[in-house]
Amino acid sequence: MSLTPSIIERLTRARGDLRMGVPVVLTSEAGAAVAVAVEALTPARLADLRGLGTPELALTARRAETLRARVYHGDVARLAVPADLGTAWLRAMADPADDLRVPMKGPFTCLREGDANLARAAIRLVKSAHLLPAAVLVPVADPAGDLAALVAQGLTCINLTEAAPELDAASVMNEVVAARLPMVASERGRVHIFRPEDGGEEHYAIEIGQPDRSQPVLARLHSACFTGDVLGSLKCDCGPQLRAALAQMGAEGAGVLLYLNQEGRGIGLANKMRAYSLQDQGFDTVEANHRLGFEDDERDFRIGAALLRRMGFLAVRLLTNNPRKIAMMEGQGLTVTERVPLKVGETAQNRAYLATKAAKSGHLL
Repeated sequence: MSLTPSIIERLTRARGDLRMGVPVVLTSEAGAAVAVAVEALTPARLADLRGLGTPELALTARRAETLRARVYHGDVARLAVPADLGTAWLRAMADPADDLRVPMKGPFTCLREGDANLARAAIRLVKSAHLLPAAVLVPVADPAGDLAALVAQGLTCINLTEAAPELDAASVMNEVVAARLPMVASERGRVHIFRPEDGGEEHYAIEIGQPDRSQPVLARLHSACFTGDVLGSLKCDCGPQLRAALAQMGAEGAGVLLYLNQEGRGIGLANKMRAYSLQDQGFDTVEANHRLGFEDDERDFRIGAALLRRMGFLAVRLLTNNPRKIAMMEGQGLTVTERVPLKVGETAQNRAYLATKAAKSGHLL
């Protein structure tokens, strides 16, 4: 029936469920499991999960490295959850806020037998919901009977074979509306709103003037930064970069700035502030992300390439200090004719941050 939710719609529903602390059911050829995000897990739900079977904790390899837990599955670790420990222990395993005060949380029973694809999928969904990358899973002992009972209770069910192509693909972007917007940088401004088909965050294209589609356009891929763009944070250079890019486009009379809602290098504002708290403990920006369980950069720059193509641009002069953006654009079939440096916004408060970006992330500063 056309009223039946598609796999894309069920994945979006699953992300919403995980943010609310509602478990989801994951199935694969190797078995099935009930999964819930650690960050939103309540004691009552944990007790109910234990009634279904023996829970295990899934963490990223980055977080497991911080905890000194063994990783047997490459990018994900699976740990047994002690029967006498509850949500406070699970939260401490997922959230590094208290690591320095209580550095040793083991010993751990690290699981190596069995298939890790369900744990890997749970982590991926939790990450995309902008929660701490940690999940509790309970294997479904009798998929034939128990699975139907769980679905009957209203739990969203995701088949990994069906979901894998959608999880790997960049969502199709559809333009919702465009309207003229005079700005300080240029009175000839126009804002385009794009909405992805997977129900994710909307992204924006700010078009300055009337760029010639047959020529390389001055373009900037700018990831949303609430603290820098709106609050004028001195901890990063995002706000000055945003304003300088628009000003340069205004001065040249044409350009496109893509404002991508990938806050905190793709980990979300809450996790970004967790990283800031860790930086206050002495960790640099990369170390903080790793302690949280994330990679250095979780953004998907394919979104920017898709939007530029959608708007009719095939070649760009890219305003960036990040070589990874250039490689991504060229890998997506766009020609980068020139890298235009954007060296602004250094402060006493962000000097170490910029040095880390140069040393560990390859930024050309």
